[in-house]
Amino acid sequence: MSPTLYPALFATRDQSTHKGSFGTLAVIGGGPGMTGAALLAARAALHMGAGKVLVGFAEPTPALACDPLQPELMCRDARAVIEGDFGVTAWVLGCGAGAHTYTIEAITAVFSTRGAAPLVVDADALNLIAAGSLKPEWGAQGPVVMTPHPAEAARLLACSTAAIQGDRAGAAQRLAQRFGAWIVLKGAGTVICDPQGMLSVNDSGNAGLATAGTGDVLAGMLGSLIAQGIPLDQAVRGGVWLHGAAADACVEAGTGPIGLTAGELALHARWLRNHPEQARALQMKRAQHDEMDAPEQKSNE
Repeated sequence: MSPTLYPALFATRDQSTHKGSFGTLAVIGGGPGMTGAALLAARAALHMGAGKVLVGFAEPTPALACDPLQPELMCRDARAVIEGDFGVTAWVLGCGAGAHTYTIEAITAVFSTRGAAPLVVDADALNLIAAGSLKPEWGAQGPVVMTPHPAEAARLLACSTAAIQGDRAGAAQRLAQRFGAWIVLKGAGTVICDPQGMLSVNDSGNAGLATAGTGDVLAGMLGSLIAQGIPLDQAVRGGVWLHGAAADACVEAGTGPIGLTAGELALHARWLRNHPEQARALQMKRAQHDEMDAPEQKSNE
C-alpha cells in the first residue's frame, strides 16, 4: 500500500471552503470510566480535518462539558447529539461506550435514524452486536465500516481468537459477507475487506501501535475521512495506511516504538496529510527496510 494510491487524502483545499465543506462527524462512546476513548477518537477526527466534531457521551450526564485540551469539540450526552439537528455526515460508534442500557438505546437510535450517513462501528458496539444486544440492521442506507481486533472478530464469528489469527483473510471475508460491511481486521498486517470480498493488507505501522487507545484513534481517523466525503475506498484503505504511517513517523522522529502513546498519532497523521512528498519518502524508506529484512526472515522460516 502506498500514499500514491490515495490522492484524495492529499488533495489541496480550495481557499473558498469553510467548515461546512468538510463534514460533521459524531462520536458516540465514552461511557462511565471510559471518557478518554471517545475523546481520543474525536481529537483524531479533528486533526484529520473534519469541519466539525461532536462527542456524544454514553451516559445521561456527560463526564465533561468541554474537552479542556480540544475545546473545538462539541460535547453533549449521546441522546442530545442523536436528536439534535447537527447535519451529521458520518458516525463513529462504540469507543469506550460500555454495555449499559443507555448505550444500547443510543446506538440503536443511530441505526434507525442515520439515513445515508456512513457508520464506523468499533469496540463495545461490536461486542454488543456479538452478544445479541444490538441488531446490525443497517438497511439500505449508507455504508458501514467495522473495525474489530482479533478477539472482537472471534466474538462476532463465534470462534476462537486463534482461529481468526490462523486465517485472517478468510475471517475478514466472512465478516464482510455476514454483515455487508467494510471490515478492518486490526493487527500486524491489518486486513481490509470491502463488502464484495476484495482484500488488501496494510504494510505500514510498527509495534508502537500495541498500546491502549490506538484503535480509538483509528476509528476517529476513518470516520473523519469518510465524513469529509473522501471516496470510501481511499478513506478506509488510505486511513488505515495513514494510521500506521503516523506510527512510523513517530519512530522516525525519535518517539517510540516503546512508550508511544495513542494520543501522539493524530498529530503525525495530520503532518503527513499536509506533506505528501514526505509521506511518499517515508513509505519508500519503509519499503527498502522491509526488502532488506526479507532475506533474513526467509532464512528464519
